[in-house]
Amino acid sequence: MVGERAVRPGVTGAPLAAVDCGTNTIKLLVTGPDGEQAREMRMVRLGQDVDRTGRLADAALERAASALEEYAAIMRDHGVERLRFCATSATRDAANADVFAALVRERLGVDPEVLPGAEEAALAFAGAVRGLGDRIDPTAGPVLVVDVGGGSTELVLGDGSVPTAAVSMDVGSVRLHERHVAHDPPSAAELAAVRADVDAALDAAGDEHGVDPAVAVTVVGVAGTVTTVAAGVLGLPAYDRAALDGVRLAVADVREHVERLVAMTVDGRRALPWMHPGRADVIAAGAVLLVRVLERARAEQLLVSEHDILDGIAWSMA
Repeated sequence: MVGERAVRPGVTGAPLAAVDCGTNTIKLLVTGPDGEQAREMRMVRLGQDVDRTGRLADAALERAASALEEYAAIMRDHGVERLRFCATSATRDAANADVFAALVRERLGVDPEVLPGAEEAALAFAGAVRGLGDRIDPTAGPVLVVDVGGGSTELVLGDGSVPTAAVSMDVGSVRLHERHVAHDPPSAAELAAVRADVDAALDAAGDEHGVDPAVAVTVVGVAGTVTTVAAGVLGLPAYDRAALDGVRLAVADVREHVERLVAMTVDGRRALPWMHPGRADVIAAGAVLLVRVLERARAEQLLVSEHDILDGIAWSMA
């Protein structure tokens, strides 16, 4: 299978690895018969300027190569025998994606799968919902999974176990920041432009793809923008996956925190104890996007999941 290394003959129960390569981060999950063995994230900003130039920047490719070399060593240490490498928004859009594919083959020995938006959304839904288990009531009504990425945002409606409609919108924290934000902190006009871009994407999601957040009773948020915002709402002394996974936040509290967050400078955000420094510059745009989605949904709470597309990729191999 493209993007997946076959198991060597005679090897059973060997660890497998999933890689999610997005616009801002490259993530690795290694899992085996005894459960999760490693979970890593590197901020590489692979999608740097892709929205403007249509190409992956040389500096971004160098950062990605360094991260992949680290991941190759981790996988060797864990005896990984199967790997599925999935790439999303940045490589869908880049004219020189073949250069990145060659880089992945050289470092990891596999071809990257460039996921169509619909499959990316379905994997995000599977990762989020299976990870939360019985914290989602399938009888309560439609569930909306929101995966705010760097280059795209996936919205997936489902009944609590199976996705029924999905869309991948070409708006994300990095893409929106690069399109609209030139001041630190963002100006009122820049924030208005971000909101207008998001609103247009949400209108199209409902009109053209049947994904309307207004029908959702439960909203599940996944990935770094959401979990970082959640850490801020909780006022954590440091980023803590265990404290965030499965937490429910009032939408009003999320909105209030985001208003404070976007008013801060990048240096001010970077000083927050739960903020990854590589996310501080673009999170304002992503946080505004999250609030716009929540404002359209019926849910009064945001359910946060630390399980996302990375887990969905791993489960697809199990």
